[in-house]
Amino acid sequence: MIKAEEFVTSAVSQGYDFWSGVPCSILTPLINYVIGAPNLQYIGSASEGEAVSIAIGAHLSGRKPVVICQNSGLGNMVNPLTSLVHPFQVPLLLIVTHRGEPGIGDQPQHSFMGSITKDILNVLHIPFEQFPQRGEDIDNVLRNADDYMERTNLPYALIMGKGSVSPYQRENKDNRQVCLNIKPEGEFSLPPDQRIKRRQVISIVRDLIPDTGILIGTTGKTGRELFASGHRPNQFYVIGGMGCAAGIGLGLSLNLPERKIVVLDGDGALLMKMGVLGTIGHYRPDNLIHVVLDNQAHESTGGQSTCSGTIDFGKIAAACSYRAVFRCDTESGIEKTMKEALDLPGPVLIHLKIGLGSDPGLGRPTLTPIEMKEQFMEAVAHTPHLQTI
Repeated sequence: MIKAEEFVTSAVSQGYDFWSGVPCSILTPLINYVIGAPNLQYIGSASEGEAVSIAIGAHLSGRKPVVICQNSGLGNMVNPLTSLVHPFQVPLLLIVTHRGEPGIGDQPQHSFMGSITKDILNVLHIPFEQFPQRGEDIDNVLRNADDYMERTNLPYALIMGKGSVSPYQRENKDNRQVCLNIKPEGEFSLPPDQRIKRRQVISIVRDLIPDTGILIGTTGKTGRELFASGHRPNQFYVIGGMGCAAGIGLGLSLNLPERKIVVLDGDGALLMKMGVLGTIGHYRPDNLIHVVLDNQAHESTGGQSTCSGTIDFGKIAAACSYRAVFRCDTESGIEKTMKEALDLPGPVLIHLKIGLGSDPGLGRPTLTPIEMKEQFMEAVAHTPHLQTI
């Protein structure tokens, strides 16, 4: 058994200063220490997959992230781990608890996952070792992880059993207050067949964001149309991981507070991980603008309807403590709203009702994910030059 301070101090000395995750009782001492530690950033997430997306954003901003979760959360993480972390080569240190560990008593709901935890990591091609049990082993374990991640740019996992860390208590000093006085501004005035198309919205947003701004395009036709509008190094195309764009934007915004981060999300994608609205509203990054392009359809897969026609994203964002919420569906309204949003403290949600339709010859990004990531991280590290490539 080790002390939480021992592990965290060693991890910080090796650069791990950004943590995201979902709690587990086995993690309690470690997470309690991380939350209260100075010079550490911990983002409590609504789901394990969301925690991975936030950590991806932190990595893109130059941080070394740790993602912590119960082993039951591995299932929730599979999609972003396989469709984002692996193709983009994102090194994440994963600390995964071993509930239901064979031979150790636990609740019945943990039994099966406990028996296959290591198998899942093997299938995901994520090497792992046991979380250190003695203080003198911590540095070696973290060096093993670092050596692998520096060599491969891929995740490494530590499996944490019961009783690995001695108890550590903390006071709950989170004084954030719910903001319930925000009301959505604007309205939807046009029938669906007269609404502005997604490509026009992308063009308007690209022309308005500042030179130091960052633009994230969600998976599907949004990212493809953003690339087709002209590649810029400050644009990131979320080619997989449906629902992860807003989490990536949150991870970026928390670590790049001087830049405007604009996320172009979709109705289907946001519905898939709608818990991120609560996380964004809780941490309230001043520089995040969350644009929801809502055509009430999964257009990339043939136009099947989503349930967004019976959902008010604006009211939900307002209830989640976004600082400002707008609605519109006209070209002039979108331009006016974007200009206003850029001058306001965030997070701001803009719910845009848009029409169906895209170029039948629409291509896909021609950059490999690694090329895209390298260009993007270079633009993040320096003031980006917005010349279209």
